Amino acid sequence: MAQCRITEIFYSLQGETRTVGLPTVFVRLTGCPLRCGYCDTAYAFTGGEKMEIADIVSAVSAYKPRYVTVTGGEPLAQQSCFELLMVLCNLDVEVSLETSGAIDITAVDPRVVCVMDLKTPASGEESKNKYSNIDKLKAKDQVKFVICDRNDYDWSRQKLTEYNLVDRCEVLFSPIHGKLNPADLAEWIMEDNLAVRMQIQMHKYLWNDEQGR
Repeated sequence: MAQCRITEIFYSLQGETRTVGLPTVFVRLTGCPLRCGYCDTAYAFTGGEKMEIADIVSAVSAYKPRYVTVTGGEPLAQQSCFELLMVLCNLDVEVSLETSGAIDITAVDPRVVCVMDLKTPASGEESKNKYSNIDKLKAKDQVKFVICDRNDYDWSRQKLTEYNLVDRCEVLFSPIHGKLNPADLAEWIMEDNLAVRMQIQMHKYLWNDEQGR
């Protein structure tokens, strides 16, 4: 069985997405080809430990999870992530994947819930968006926009229309923590009556946790 390079495996409450607040095991893979200006997990760019997929699954199973999230970095930057996702799905738990959308998701196991982050202009990585991934999204998947300012919001609203996103899957708008007042984003969404779910990163409010746990 293949190996993955792992930064950490930990148990926490899901801080965002549709399963926010639910106890979840997180598997954070090492490495990312993007360098978003607001990244809060730069510690996962390098280092990590190579682990057999069987050992990763064993570590995850020890928590007796109902929900497992594979994240990064950019987990799909490791080819072996596709096999890891498949094996985790065999545990009969809900598996989600947090991906930048910069890498083709075609080979992701269809049982996985993809949470795809379309990079806004203020991220500095808008050019990395692989828009062909949108056609591969399932109804249970989610598209996330991390919004830094009004320009990001207007850009995101345009993408909603351009790609008919709200009819494809759930759409999440998230204010960048510490830079955009969540109340401002809430007002914009309500003014435009957008069919999106606003979210904040709950773990950062609970534990002042900049590293996502």
